[in-house]
Amino acid sequence: MKTIKSILLLALMLCLSFSFSYAQKMYKVHVDYVNPSKLQDYEKTAKEFAEACKKYNLQTSWITTTTSDNRYMYVSPIENFAELDKNYFADMAKEMGDGFGKIFENFNKCYDKHGDYILTLDENLTYMPEGITQTPEDENYRKFYFLYYTPDSQGKLWEAMKGIKDLFASKGSKEYYRVYRSGFGITDSYYMVAVSSKDEIDSATRGKANDEVLGEDAGEAFGKIMNATSKYEEFSGRMRPDLYYSPKE
Repeated sequence: MKTIKSILLLALMLCLSFSFSYAQKMYKVHVDYVNPSKLQDYEKTAKEFAEACKKYNLQTSWITTTTSDNRYMYVSPIENFAELDKNYFADMAKEMGDGFGKIFENFNKCYDKHGDYILTLDENLTYMPEGITQTPEDENYRKFYFLYYTPDSQGKLWEAMKGIKDLFASKGSKEYYRVYRSGFGITDSYYMVAVSSKDEIDSATRGKANDEVLGEDAGEAFGKIMNATSKYEEFSGRMRPDLYYSPKE
């Protein structure tokens, strides 16, 4: 009986966990870890693929980001996990014939690993008081901050990050950001903070101005973040509108 109760309790916790995920926006991310020597070949193939998707009016959409460590990330919104079972490429592959397979053969020559995972936008931690968008106009430069946590420190890190958002709001900060939580397909647990700007100079200028706005209160608030973080990583990146895709209406 105790075993049955434990199983039922675990099932309930999983249901609540999934319900929380569904309550906020989820994204499927496909990532290619491109070898430096193959960047030009990859770019050529990626643009050919984008053009093919337009030609055959593929019925899905994504935005694309590249990072300083040569990751190409294709980010698609999903409503639920059932969408992972859909094969959006089936009709396109049938119409293209051998040409479809050839594109992916060329992709496969450019990296040693790639994969898919789920990210969830945490609106409670995101600071965009004028409205949340992944693609602010004329702001294609990105800074990505990965804050890793252990199972017993997640709550502490969440509270620390909520404290940062409250601090930004109280000071009227103009440094906006989005926070995503790692999910299905990722063994490491982390929050990813994405900050948009026009370019590297604009990013540095905004960061310095924000430091002045936050003042001395920032030290304690960011200290709590670091105390709850098991590992920290930072990458720059750029949105790639030329590799975005959405079907014709």
